[in-house]
Amino acid sequence: MSDEQPGNDSPDPFEEIIAEETDRDPDLAVIEAGSRTLRTQGGPPQADVPARPEDPELDRALREVETELASRWGETKLEPSVTRIAALMDVLGEPQRTYPSIHITGTNGKTSTARMIEALLGAFELRTGRYTSPHVQSVTERISLDGAPVSAERFIETYQDIKPYIEMVDTSQEFRLSFFEVLTGMAYAAFADAPVDVAVVEVGMGGSWDATNVIDGDVAVITPIGLDHTDRLGETPEQIAVEKSGIIKPDATVIMAQQPVDAAQVLLKKAVEENATVAREGLEFGVVDRQVAVGGQLVTLRGLGGEYPEVYLPLHGAHQAHNAAVALAAVEAFFGVGAERAQPLDIDTVRKAFASVSSPGRLEVVRRSPTVVLDAAHNPAGAEAAAEAVREAFDFSRLIGVVGASADKDVRGLLEAFEPLFAEVVVTQNSSHRAMDADELAAVAVEVFGEDRVQVEPQLPEALEAAITLAEEEGEFAGGGVLVTGSVITVGEARLLLGKG
Repeated sequence: MSDEQPGNDSPDPFEEIIAEETDRDPDLAVIEAGSRTLRTQGGPPQADVPARPEDPELDRALREVETELASRWGETKLEPSVTRIAALMDVLGEPQRTYPSIHITGTNGKTSTARMIEALLGAFELRTGRYTSPHVQSVTERISLDGAPVSAERFIETYQDIKPYIEMVDTSQEFRLSFFEVLTGMAYAAFADAPVDVAVVEVGMGGSWDATNVIDGDVAVITPIGLDHTDRLGETPEQIAVEKSGIIKPDATVIMAQQPVDAAQVLLKKAVEENATVAREGLEFGVVDRQVAVGGQLVTLRGLGGEYPEVYLPLHGAHQAHNAAVALAAVEAFFGVGAERAQPLDIDTVRKAFASVSSPGRLEVVRRSPTVVLDAAHNPAGAEAAAEAVREAFDFSRLIGVVGASADKDVRGLLEAFEPLFAEVVVTQNSSHRAMDADELAAVAVEVFGEDRVQVEPQLPEALEAAITLAEEEGEFAGGGVLVTGSVITVGEARLLLGKG
């Protein structure tokens, strides 16, 4: 479809697209229509976040797979067990055991860290498979080969290849395989079929009973642990760490980001029980120096094998520098640096890898004049990191927030983290059934911000327009901006509306 806006005598493409999608969720049809009619405001789509297939037949086939996946238990409905996924791996011939793996858990920073690990391994000419969740826009993002999401064709083929085995397991178990379990099986099968030299795997939730935990990671990475999913994982960092420590396997190397003391004690105890070797951020590795740079930051990292100076990282915020240190240590550990050999990795290769990293939806600028930034922060710790990074990296004179959150999150804590940053906030809701009602969110926002600073726009397109209008009130060159946040789903839908995909 052309990016040009239609003339007055042309049919409205927005309405046409919605009319064509009568069999789908109307909110999703509106979002996809918006992605086309608003594209001139955004710029070219990002390569690492795939758009819908242009071929109508291929798009139809992908939708059929998505529909079948959606008929299963969603990611928020869990029966904590690896029994079903283990049964699937068994009938598939244990594909997850045909390659080494790096397994990542934690509360925040998992996906960005996984992307950095993937970039480093790829720069050293290893074929990689990466499995992350949730997706920003397309389910195919979750499974990557050689640093790029699998094509729609390959995604469909992988599903069709293992579908008979999925059905076999479904009939033998008390509960059918869930959405996430099937995707995990698809990822492990795709990696074996490629074949990959190493898999980089992010847990979905927790660790010990997560569906991904049928691998034995040579390297176990624990990003910072905070309070999230407390109804399932525990109400304290210590309790949550018990679940997350389940990815630590016998004789593995554990790369541990800075943790609350009680969580660190749990992780270290588990490492001792499994005879695992531990490297701790701030002791064995860490961030030596960081300076704000155009489009990101310049960092000096201390790895397990030595110092890596003047590494450009095109991501904003101190938290991303710490993620980079964790990623570097994980790759060093995978290559045996610090254990089998003392010398660091090639500095030029490390610099090239980090310079290529992207992380869609993580302080991502998707529009200028006014500047619109997307960040997928969905819990208080993530919001605090994002707010600090915005203060450091951007010089906004007036920042407007657009917040759409999930009902099962600590919404008050998230809003309180952003309160000093936002001049005003527009509360909205995304199309997910998990979304908090906009009016309920507004009631909490009024308690945090005060009534005069809160505006309610239940539909995301209207919320974006309202926020952009508020940001422009001081004039084109006054430095106003918009930050869209609160949920990966909100960020993904905003990304589509602004033409990024």
